[in-house]
Amino acid sequence: MAGKKGAGVLELAVLGLLHESPMHGYELRKRLNTLLGMFRAFSYGSLYPCLKQLLTSGLIMEDRPEEPNTALALQSRRSKIVYKLTADGKERLQQLLTEAGPASWEDEGFGVHFAFFSHTRADVRLRILEGRRSRLEERLESVRAALARTRERVDSYTLELQNHGLESVEREVRWLNELIGRERAEQEQQARSSSQTNQDMPRENGR
Repeated sequence: MAGKKGAGVLELAVLGLLHESPMHGYELRKRLNTLLGMFRAFSYGSLYPCLKQLLTSGLIMEDRPEEPNTALALQSRRSKIVYKLTADGKERLQQLLTEAGPASWEDEGFGVHFAFFSHTRADVRLRILEGRRSRLEERLESVRAALARTRERVDSYTLELQNHGLESVEREVRWLNELIGRERAEQEQQARSSSQTNQDMPRENGR
């Protein structure tokens, strides 16, 4: 199951980055390391199987340079392949960006979904943020219960490590509370503006 989740996260990350601009494989690797490295371990060995699968599925395409078929040219050509999103790839990306189930707010996938929030519908963003907060609140209860049970039986360094973990989760919950508050305020403002615009529109006579 973890492998499937990881593959889904990588698919979203690759499609999302290629939606921003076409990229060489090396550039894509660097961008993925920056994007995924903040949230999870990224394996370079998993990228090219993912690209191959996306190519086979018609979600991305290769732009290959025209060069002579010498051994050196073939090696150079592979390094210059540019990956681009296809129309089907754009459609698949939009589908992935509407998903707001548990996979989108668990540790494995939350960071990548969050990285593409600017391309995600407001209602989906809010569901993901609220799901993430609920998951962390469950984690807080578990960590606090564990601390209460073991506080008297662990050494000071272990206790400091446990407290550090607790504080990290508490900080993320506060951050999520702020984000959720802003999202709700923006959605309410947009709803009021839309309602006011509809009220200000002149009604046609006889209708």
